[in-house]
Amino acid sequence: MSLHTARRVLRIEAEALGELLLRLDASFEQAADLLIACKGRVVVTGMGKSGLIGRKIAATFSSTGTPSAFLHPAEAIHGDLGMLMRDDMVLAVSYGGETEEIIALLETIKRLGLRMVTLTGHPRSTIAVASDVVLDVSVKEEACSLNLAPTASTTATMAMGDALAIALLDRRGFSTGDFAALHPGGRLGKKLLRAENLMHAGQAMPRVAAAAKMPDVIYEMSKKGLGMTTVVDAEGCLAGILTDGDLRRLMQQRGAETLNLVVGGCMIRNPQTIAPGELAGAALRMMEERKITCLVVIDAERRPLGVLHLHDLWTLELF
Repeated sequence: MSLHTARRVLRIEAEALGELLLRLDASFEQAADLLIACKGRVVVTGMGKSGLIGRKIAATFSSTGTPSAFLHPAEAIHGDLGMLMRDDMVLAVSYGGETEEIIALLETIKRLGLRMVTLTGHPRSTIAVASDVVLDVSVKEEACSLNLAPTASTTATMAMGDALAIALLDRRGFSTGDFAALHPGGRLGKKLLRAENLMHAGQAMPRVAAAAKMPDVIYEMSKKGLGMTTVVDAEGCLAGILTDGDLRRLMQQRGAETLNLVVGGCMIRNPQTIAPGELAGAALRMMEERKITCLVVIDAERRPLGVLHLHDLWTLELF
């Protein structure tokens, strides 16, 4: 019985989204134009279930490059109207289009000269008529067996909000790096950390001159504990690297003579490098594909800024 109900609910909601897709027209472009032109914040408002959907839409806008805030309409008429500024615009969420608390805000919205987009299931309702653009999110039926609880309608409204947010993301040219800057916490934040956030830099970065003798090189590698060292030329640019593995192979081939060698003559030239702004996930893929344990982080002039180690990325549990 429960499985039958679940299938019915999912079918009704899927059909609602399919109908929403077929209804998309020029009004969506008009709404996107208004939102992208907004110089302030997109202030989303809604009551009840619509308010919960509105909070999610506002959060999605903010996390994808469109400054947004949620305004509870009941709180607004009791003092919170002050958060509306002249450069803002309003995105109203009201399936019925007759929410009294939002209707009470219309005078202030018009007085401030704010543009308004409304997501509603009733395009001829009071709130819709007062709006600059109306997006029709109506559904034939709710997934609720009583056809009462907002289910298919809330799904359609949330999907429309997502469509707006991602349309704006694309139009702004919002990048992965921009996304990373807005998501510093949690597993997603870890995945979006940049090389410069994780590298061993400053005194923690192993570094020797190309003219350094092997005893000094071995000391630097042992002291810094990364199993390698960067090698720089007279201008401080990256000339190469030497790893523990390279050193062992040299000892096998040259024996004690290795200690008399100069690192510039036996280093790996043109090692794998990465820019400081590259994401941790990209660095991990690069290391695993090339079967290496370290990447040297360099600037535009090929000066080493730090060293990124595979173990540091594994501890983040990126994937």
